[in-house]
Amino acid sequence: MSKFTKSWEEPKTGIKGLIKPDVPLRQKIELAARRVEAQIQYLNGAIQLLAERDKSLFQKVVDAYSKHEMQRANVYANELAEIRKMTNFMMNAELALERVALRLRTVTQLGNVAAALAPISKVLQSIRTGVAGIFPGAERELSEISMLLDEIMIEASQTTGISPDFEVASEEAQKILNEAAIVAEQRMKEKFPELPALKAPSEELGEFK
Repeated sequence: MSKFTKSWEEPKTGIKGLIKPDVPLRQKIELAARRVEAQIQYLNGAIQLLAERDKSLFQKVVDAYSKHEMQRANVYANELAEIRKMTNFMMNAELALERVALRLRTVTQLGNVAAALAPISKVLQSIRTGVAGIFPGAERELSEISMLLDEIMIEASQTTGISPDFEVASEEAQKILNEAAIVAEQRMKEKFPELPALKAPSEELGEFK
């Protein structure tokens, strides 16, 4: 059994294991995948709540518009625009995390651990930056997952002697984020109806002269 295979499959045993019990790489990756999937569920729940708020606000815009209460319609429309901006960001993050989880689930034991995880780490950094200040709990959890992945990459690199190409990793990470953004935009168009074209109060008054 190779050094890498042992590191992948087996915990340390004997005195070394008792002093500092070590978790096999496979288990660490499994743990990271589960924690990422938990964050996907968290974001999905938040998106559902925002969708309900969106539906309510959209109806208020339509009602105000139908009564020619343009100032009120504009207030609701502005709030709705902010909700949709937040929803789009969260869908984007959710889709990117889904790709992260998929990659974690498909990492093999053929010495490609560091190369496979490097782009994931960069994607998580990008998402963490976005959620900071909005969801402190999610930001902390993603930070811990990133630290876990960094630990796995270091261990895998030391075991295999193969280090990731961070330039390639950055390109792959950007590709993952771009794909998520495209799908998120498409889902937004499908899920949320367009607002009626709101006219300025002066234009509205002009129609009734």
